[in-house]
Amino acid sequence: MSTSNTKKTLLVTGGAGFIGSNFILYWMKHHPEDKIINLDALTYAGNLENLRSIQDSKNYIFVEGNIVDRDLVERIVADVDMIVHFAAESHVDRSILEPDAFVQTNIVGTQVLLDLAVKHKVKHFHHISTDEVFGSLELGKDTQFSETTPYDPRSPYSASKASSDHLVRAYGETYGLQYTITNCSNNYGEYQFPEKLIPLAITNILDNKAVPVYGDGLQVRDWLYVQDHCSAIEKVLESGSSQKTYVVGGLTEDIPNIEVVKTILKIMGKSEHMLEHITDRAGHDVRYSVDWSHIKKDLGWEPSVSFEVGIEQTITWYLANESWWRPLLSDNQDYFKKNYQDRT
Repeated sequence: MSTSNTKKTLLVTGGAGFIGSNFILYWMKHHPEDKIINLDALTYAGNLENLRSIQDSKNYIFVEGNIVDRDLVERIVADVDMIVHFAAESHVDRSILEPDAFVQTNIVGTQVLLDLAVKHKVKHFHHISTDEVFGSLELGKDTQFSETTPYDPRSPYSASKASSDHLVRAYGETYGLQYTITNCSNNYGEYQFPEKLIPLAITNILDNKAVPVYGDGLQVRDWLYVQDHCSAIEKVLESGSSQKTYVVGGLTEDIPNIEVVKTILKIMGKSEHMLEHITDRAGHDVRYSVDWSHIKKDLGWEPSVSFEVGIEQTITWYLANESWWRPLLSDNQDYFKKNYQDRT
């Protein structure tokens, strides 16, 4: 599937969120001839400050709204060539506390987009998903997730994303929808809401607060720098095969969560005494590891930075952008207290 060099109009759902906003900035930098319509409901994780630098661009339009709003979505989809679907409730902890929102956005919202993509003959529907749909791997093993791994979701979040993946494929089989899917590993980088492990650690350290670590901290995640994720999506949109899935990861070796935090503490010149073990998350997956050799072989993509370099760049960004993350901490104190402080 090729996007060619002709001007295109992209609908980016969830474009005010962490990965979506990074993708919009990336795409507008590398494809300035294209037009982007950003549809975002501006939930707690949506922040238009992420896109302030392009808000007045003639090729960028922001629409506030929810992807479950069929009438609104139809008015937008009627005029687009491509849908890049980021919009999702995405934090496992919140899915345990409030699963209803995950079903509505991640399943029903995706189905609305698919219906209208078929109706208006959208040329390409790209769905951003997660490696968490594959379940959990054993610690100490060399097994990895790949495009052929059976689905085994273990949280309300991953179950809702698995459902949306199945819907996308079903619309391809049933209605001939031209789609691609990327199942990515854990992203980190600029503009990430400070509830996730890496920005939470950085901002807590800057405030001289303990860094919470679930259980023994030996859980393993595959960390993907968000700019590398954006370049992987670009490769898939430009050259990926229709009705095909690509898994996207960032590491070549396992790094336990506690080592991630220790790395951040070391870079920031702080003692490991700032670590604080808290009650483990319910149903906590112990290990994710992604075999991204297929996208490398098929499309020539691979991560551009090592984990250490990506972490250093991320810390530098949070140090320079306190005015961005400080209000988010203030506005979400009840959640942070309930999810972290009350579990010590």
